[in-house]
Amino acid sequence: MTRPDPRSPLVLDTKLVGRRPGTMHELEREAGAPSDLGTDVIRVEEGSPLSLSLRMESVVEGVLVTGSVRGTATGACVRCLDPVSVSLDGHFQELFVHADRHDHHHEVGDEDADEEHRVEDGYIDLDPVVRDTVVPALPFQPVCRPDCPGLCSVCGQPLAEDPEHQHDEIDPRWAALSALAEDPSTPTEKRT
Repeated sequence: MTRPDPRSPLVLDTKLVGRRPGTMHELEREAGAPSDLGTDVIRVEEGSPLSLSLRMESVVEGVLVTGSVRGTATGACVRCLDPVSVSLDGHFQELFVHADRHDHHHEVGDEDADEEHRVEDGYIDLDPVVRDTVVPALPFQPVCRPDCPGLCSVCGQPLAEDPEHQHDEIDPRWAALSALAEDPSTPTEKRT
């Protein structure tokens, strides 16, 4: 595991609470969004502002971080491809385990030890927690408005601009018959 960069606004210094259980510290912080924060359809652009409200609390196992992250995600409507902007407000609570407690969990065979977030060299890196909070909060299929009609499946014209837009489509099973009716050189048989 790499050492967290103390200059990053997503990295917290545990000296603010020490190792005495019950010690608490609250802080507000602005951070630029990390890269790849979102999906192919909607994302928080790298460097755009994220507002963090945090409470760090020292507990026996480590440091409990409770907080919220607010920002704006942008993308495209999945129906009409118009730009979409979504405000997000996610909440989290995560325990960051001290290294000695983590080692103890491994020694006693705790199956969840590999999934624990850890305090590394006295620092907490919130990047994975912010990702785990923001990405699931983003809409799976963002739309510009709930009743967006989308695009015409034949020509791609936005249906919101022309609600009466339509094409005369012939069922492909009958297309050959309509070609016969349009061609005057087609011989016809008379029955007697």
